[in-house]
Amino acid sequence: MLNQLRFQRFKRLTQTVLYAPHFISTMVICGMIRIFLSPSGGLVNLIAGTSIDFLTEASAFRTIYIASGIWQDAGWGVIVYMATLANVDTSLYEAAKVDGASMFQRILHIDIPELTSIMVLNLIMSAGGLMNVGFEKVWLLQTDLNKATSDVIAVYVYQQGIENAKYSYSTAVGLFNTAVNIVLLIVVNKIAGKISEDTSFI
Repeated sequence: MLNQLRFQRFKRLTQTVLYAPHFISTMVICGMIRIFLSPSGGLVNLIAGTSIDFLTEASAFRTIYIASGIWQDAGWGVIVYMATLANVDTSLYEAAKVDGASMFQRILHIDIPELTSIMVLNLIMSAGGLMNVGFEKVWLLQTDLNKATSDVIAVYVYQQGIENAKYSYSTAVGLFNTAVNIVLLIVVNKIAGKISEDTSFI
């Protein structure tokens, strides 16, 4: 959709808003999240007209983590996909316009087929780290009240190995996590190889 925007100023503004969080450290992002979700003066509570401390709500942690992850990583995705679309032959768009194709049809029949290979590649790369949901952000946003849903393997390994000095046990858990990641990577790679028409990069 960004690639098809005609208003260049709005396009650049949108790209900047999406790019910025990717180049900001996780600690700063978590600080911004805490400010946005603050029960006293937080942006979310001001808009909703409430005074809820969302970070103490165990049921809200997954939504907070996933939404902030999309916000933080969308910029990198935009960079990769826009760079891919920059190499698309412009004559394809011109021919589509002459044939009366709408913006949605140009996205569906030109942009998406051109992006298929990089989408499959990103899927494979993401699957390899599926079990590593991230230590820093979870650790910085975790509280005693949301621990029931915010506890992940990386934090558990840290607590057992560093805080409880169970080095052999934490190493075994970390090794098992890596083994599961490898299996997932192989499975997704095989599936992607079957569904992708261009498997030259696999």
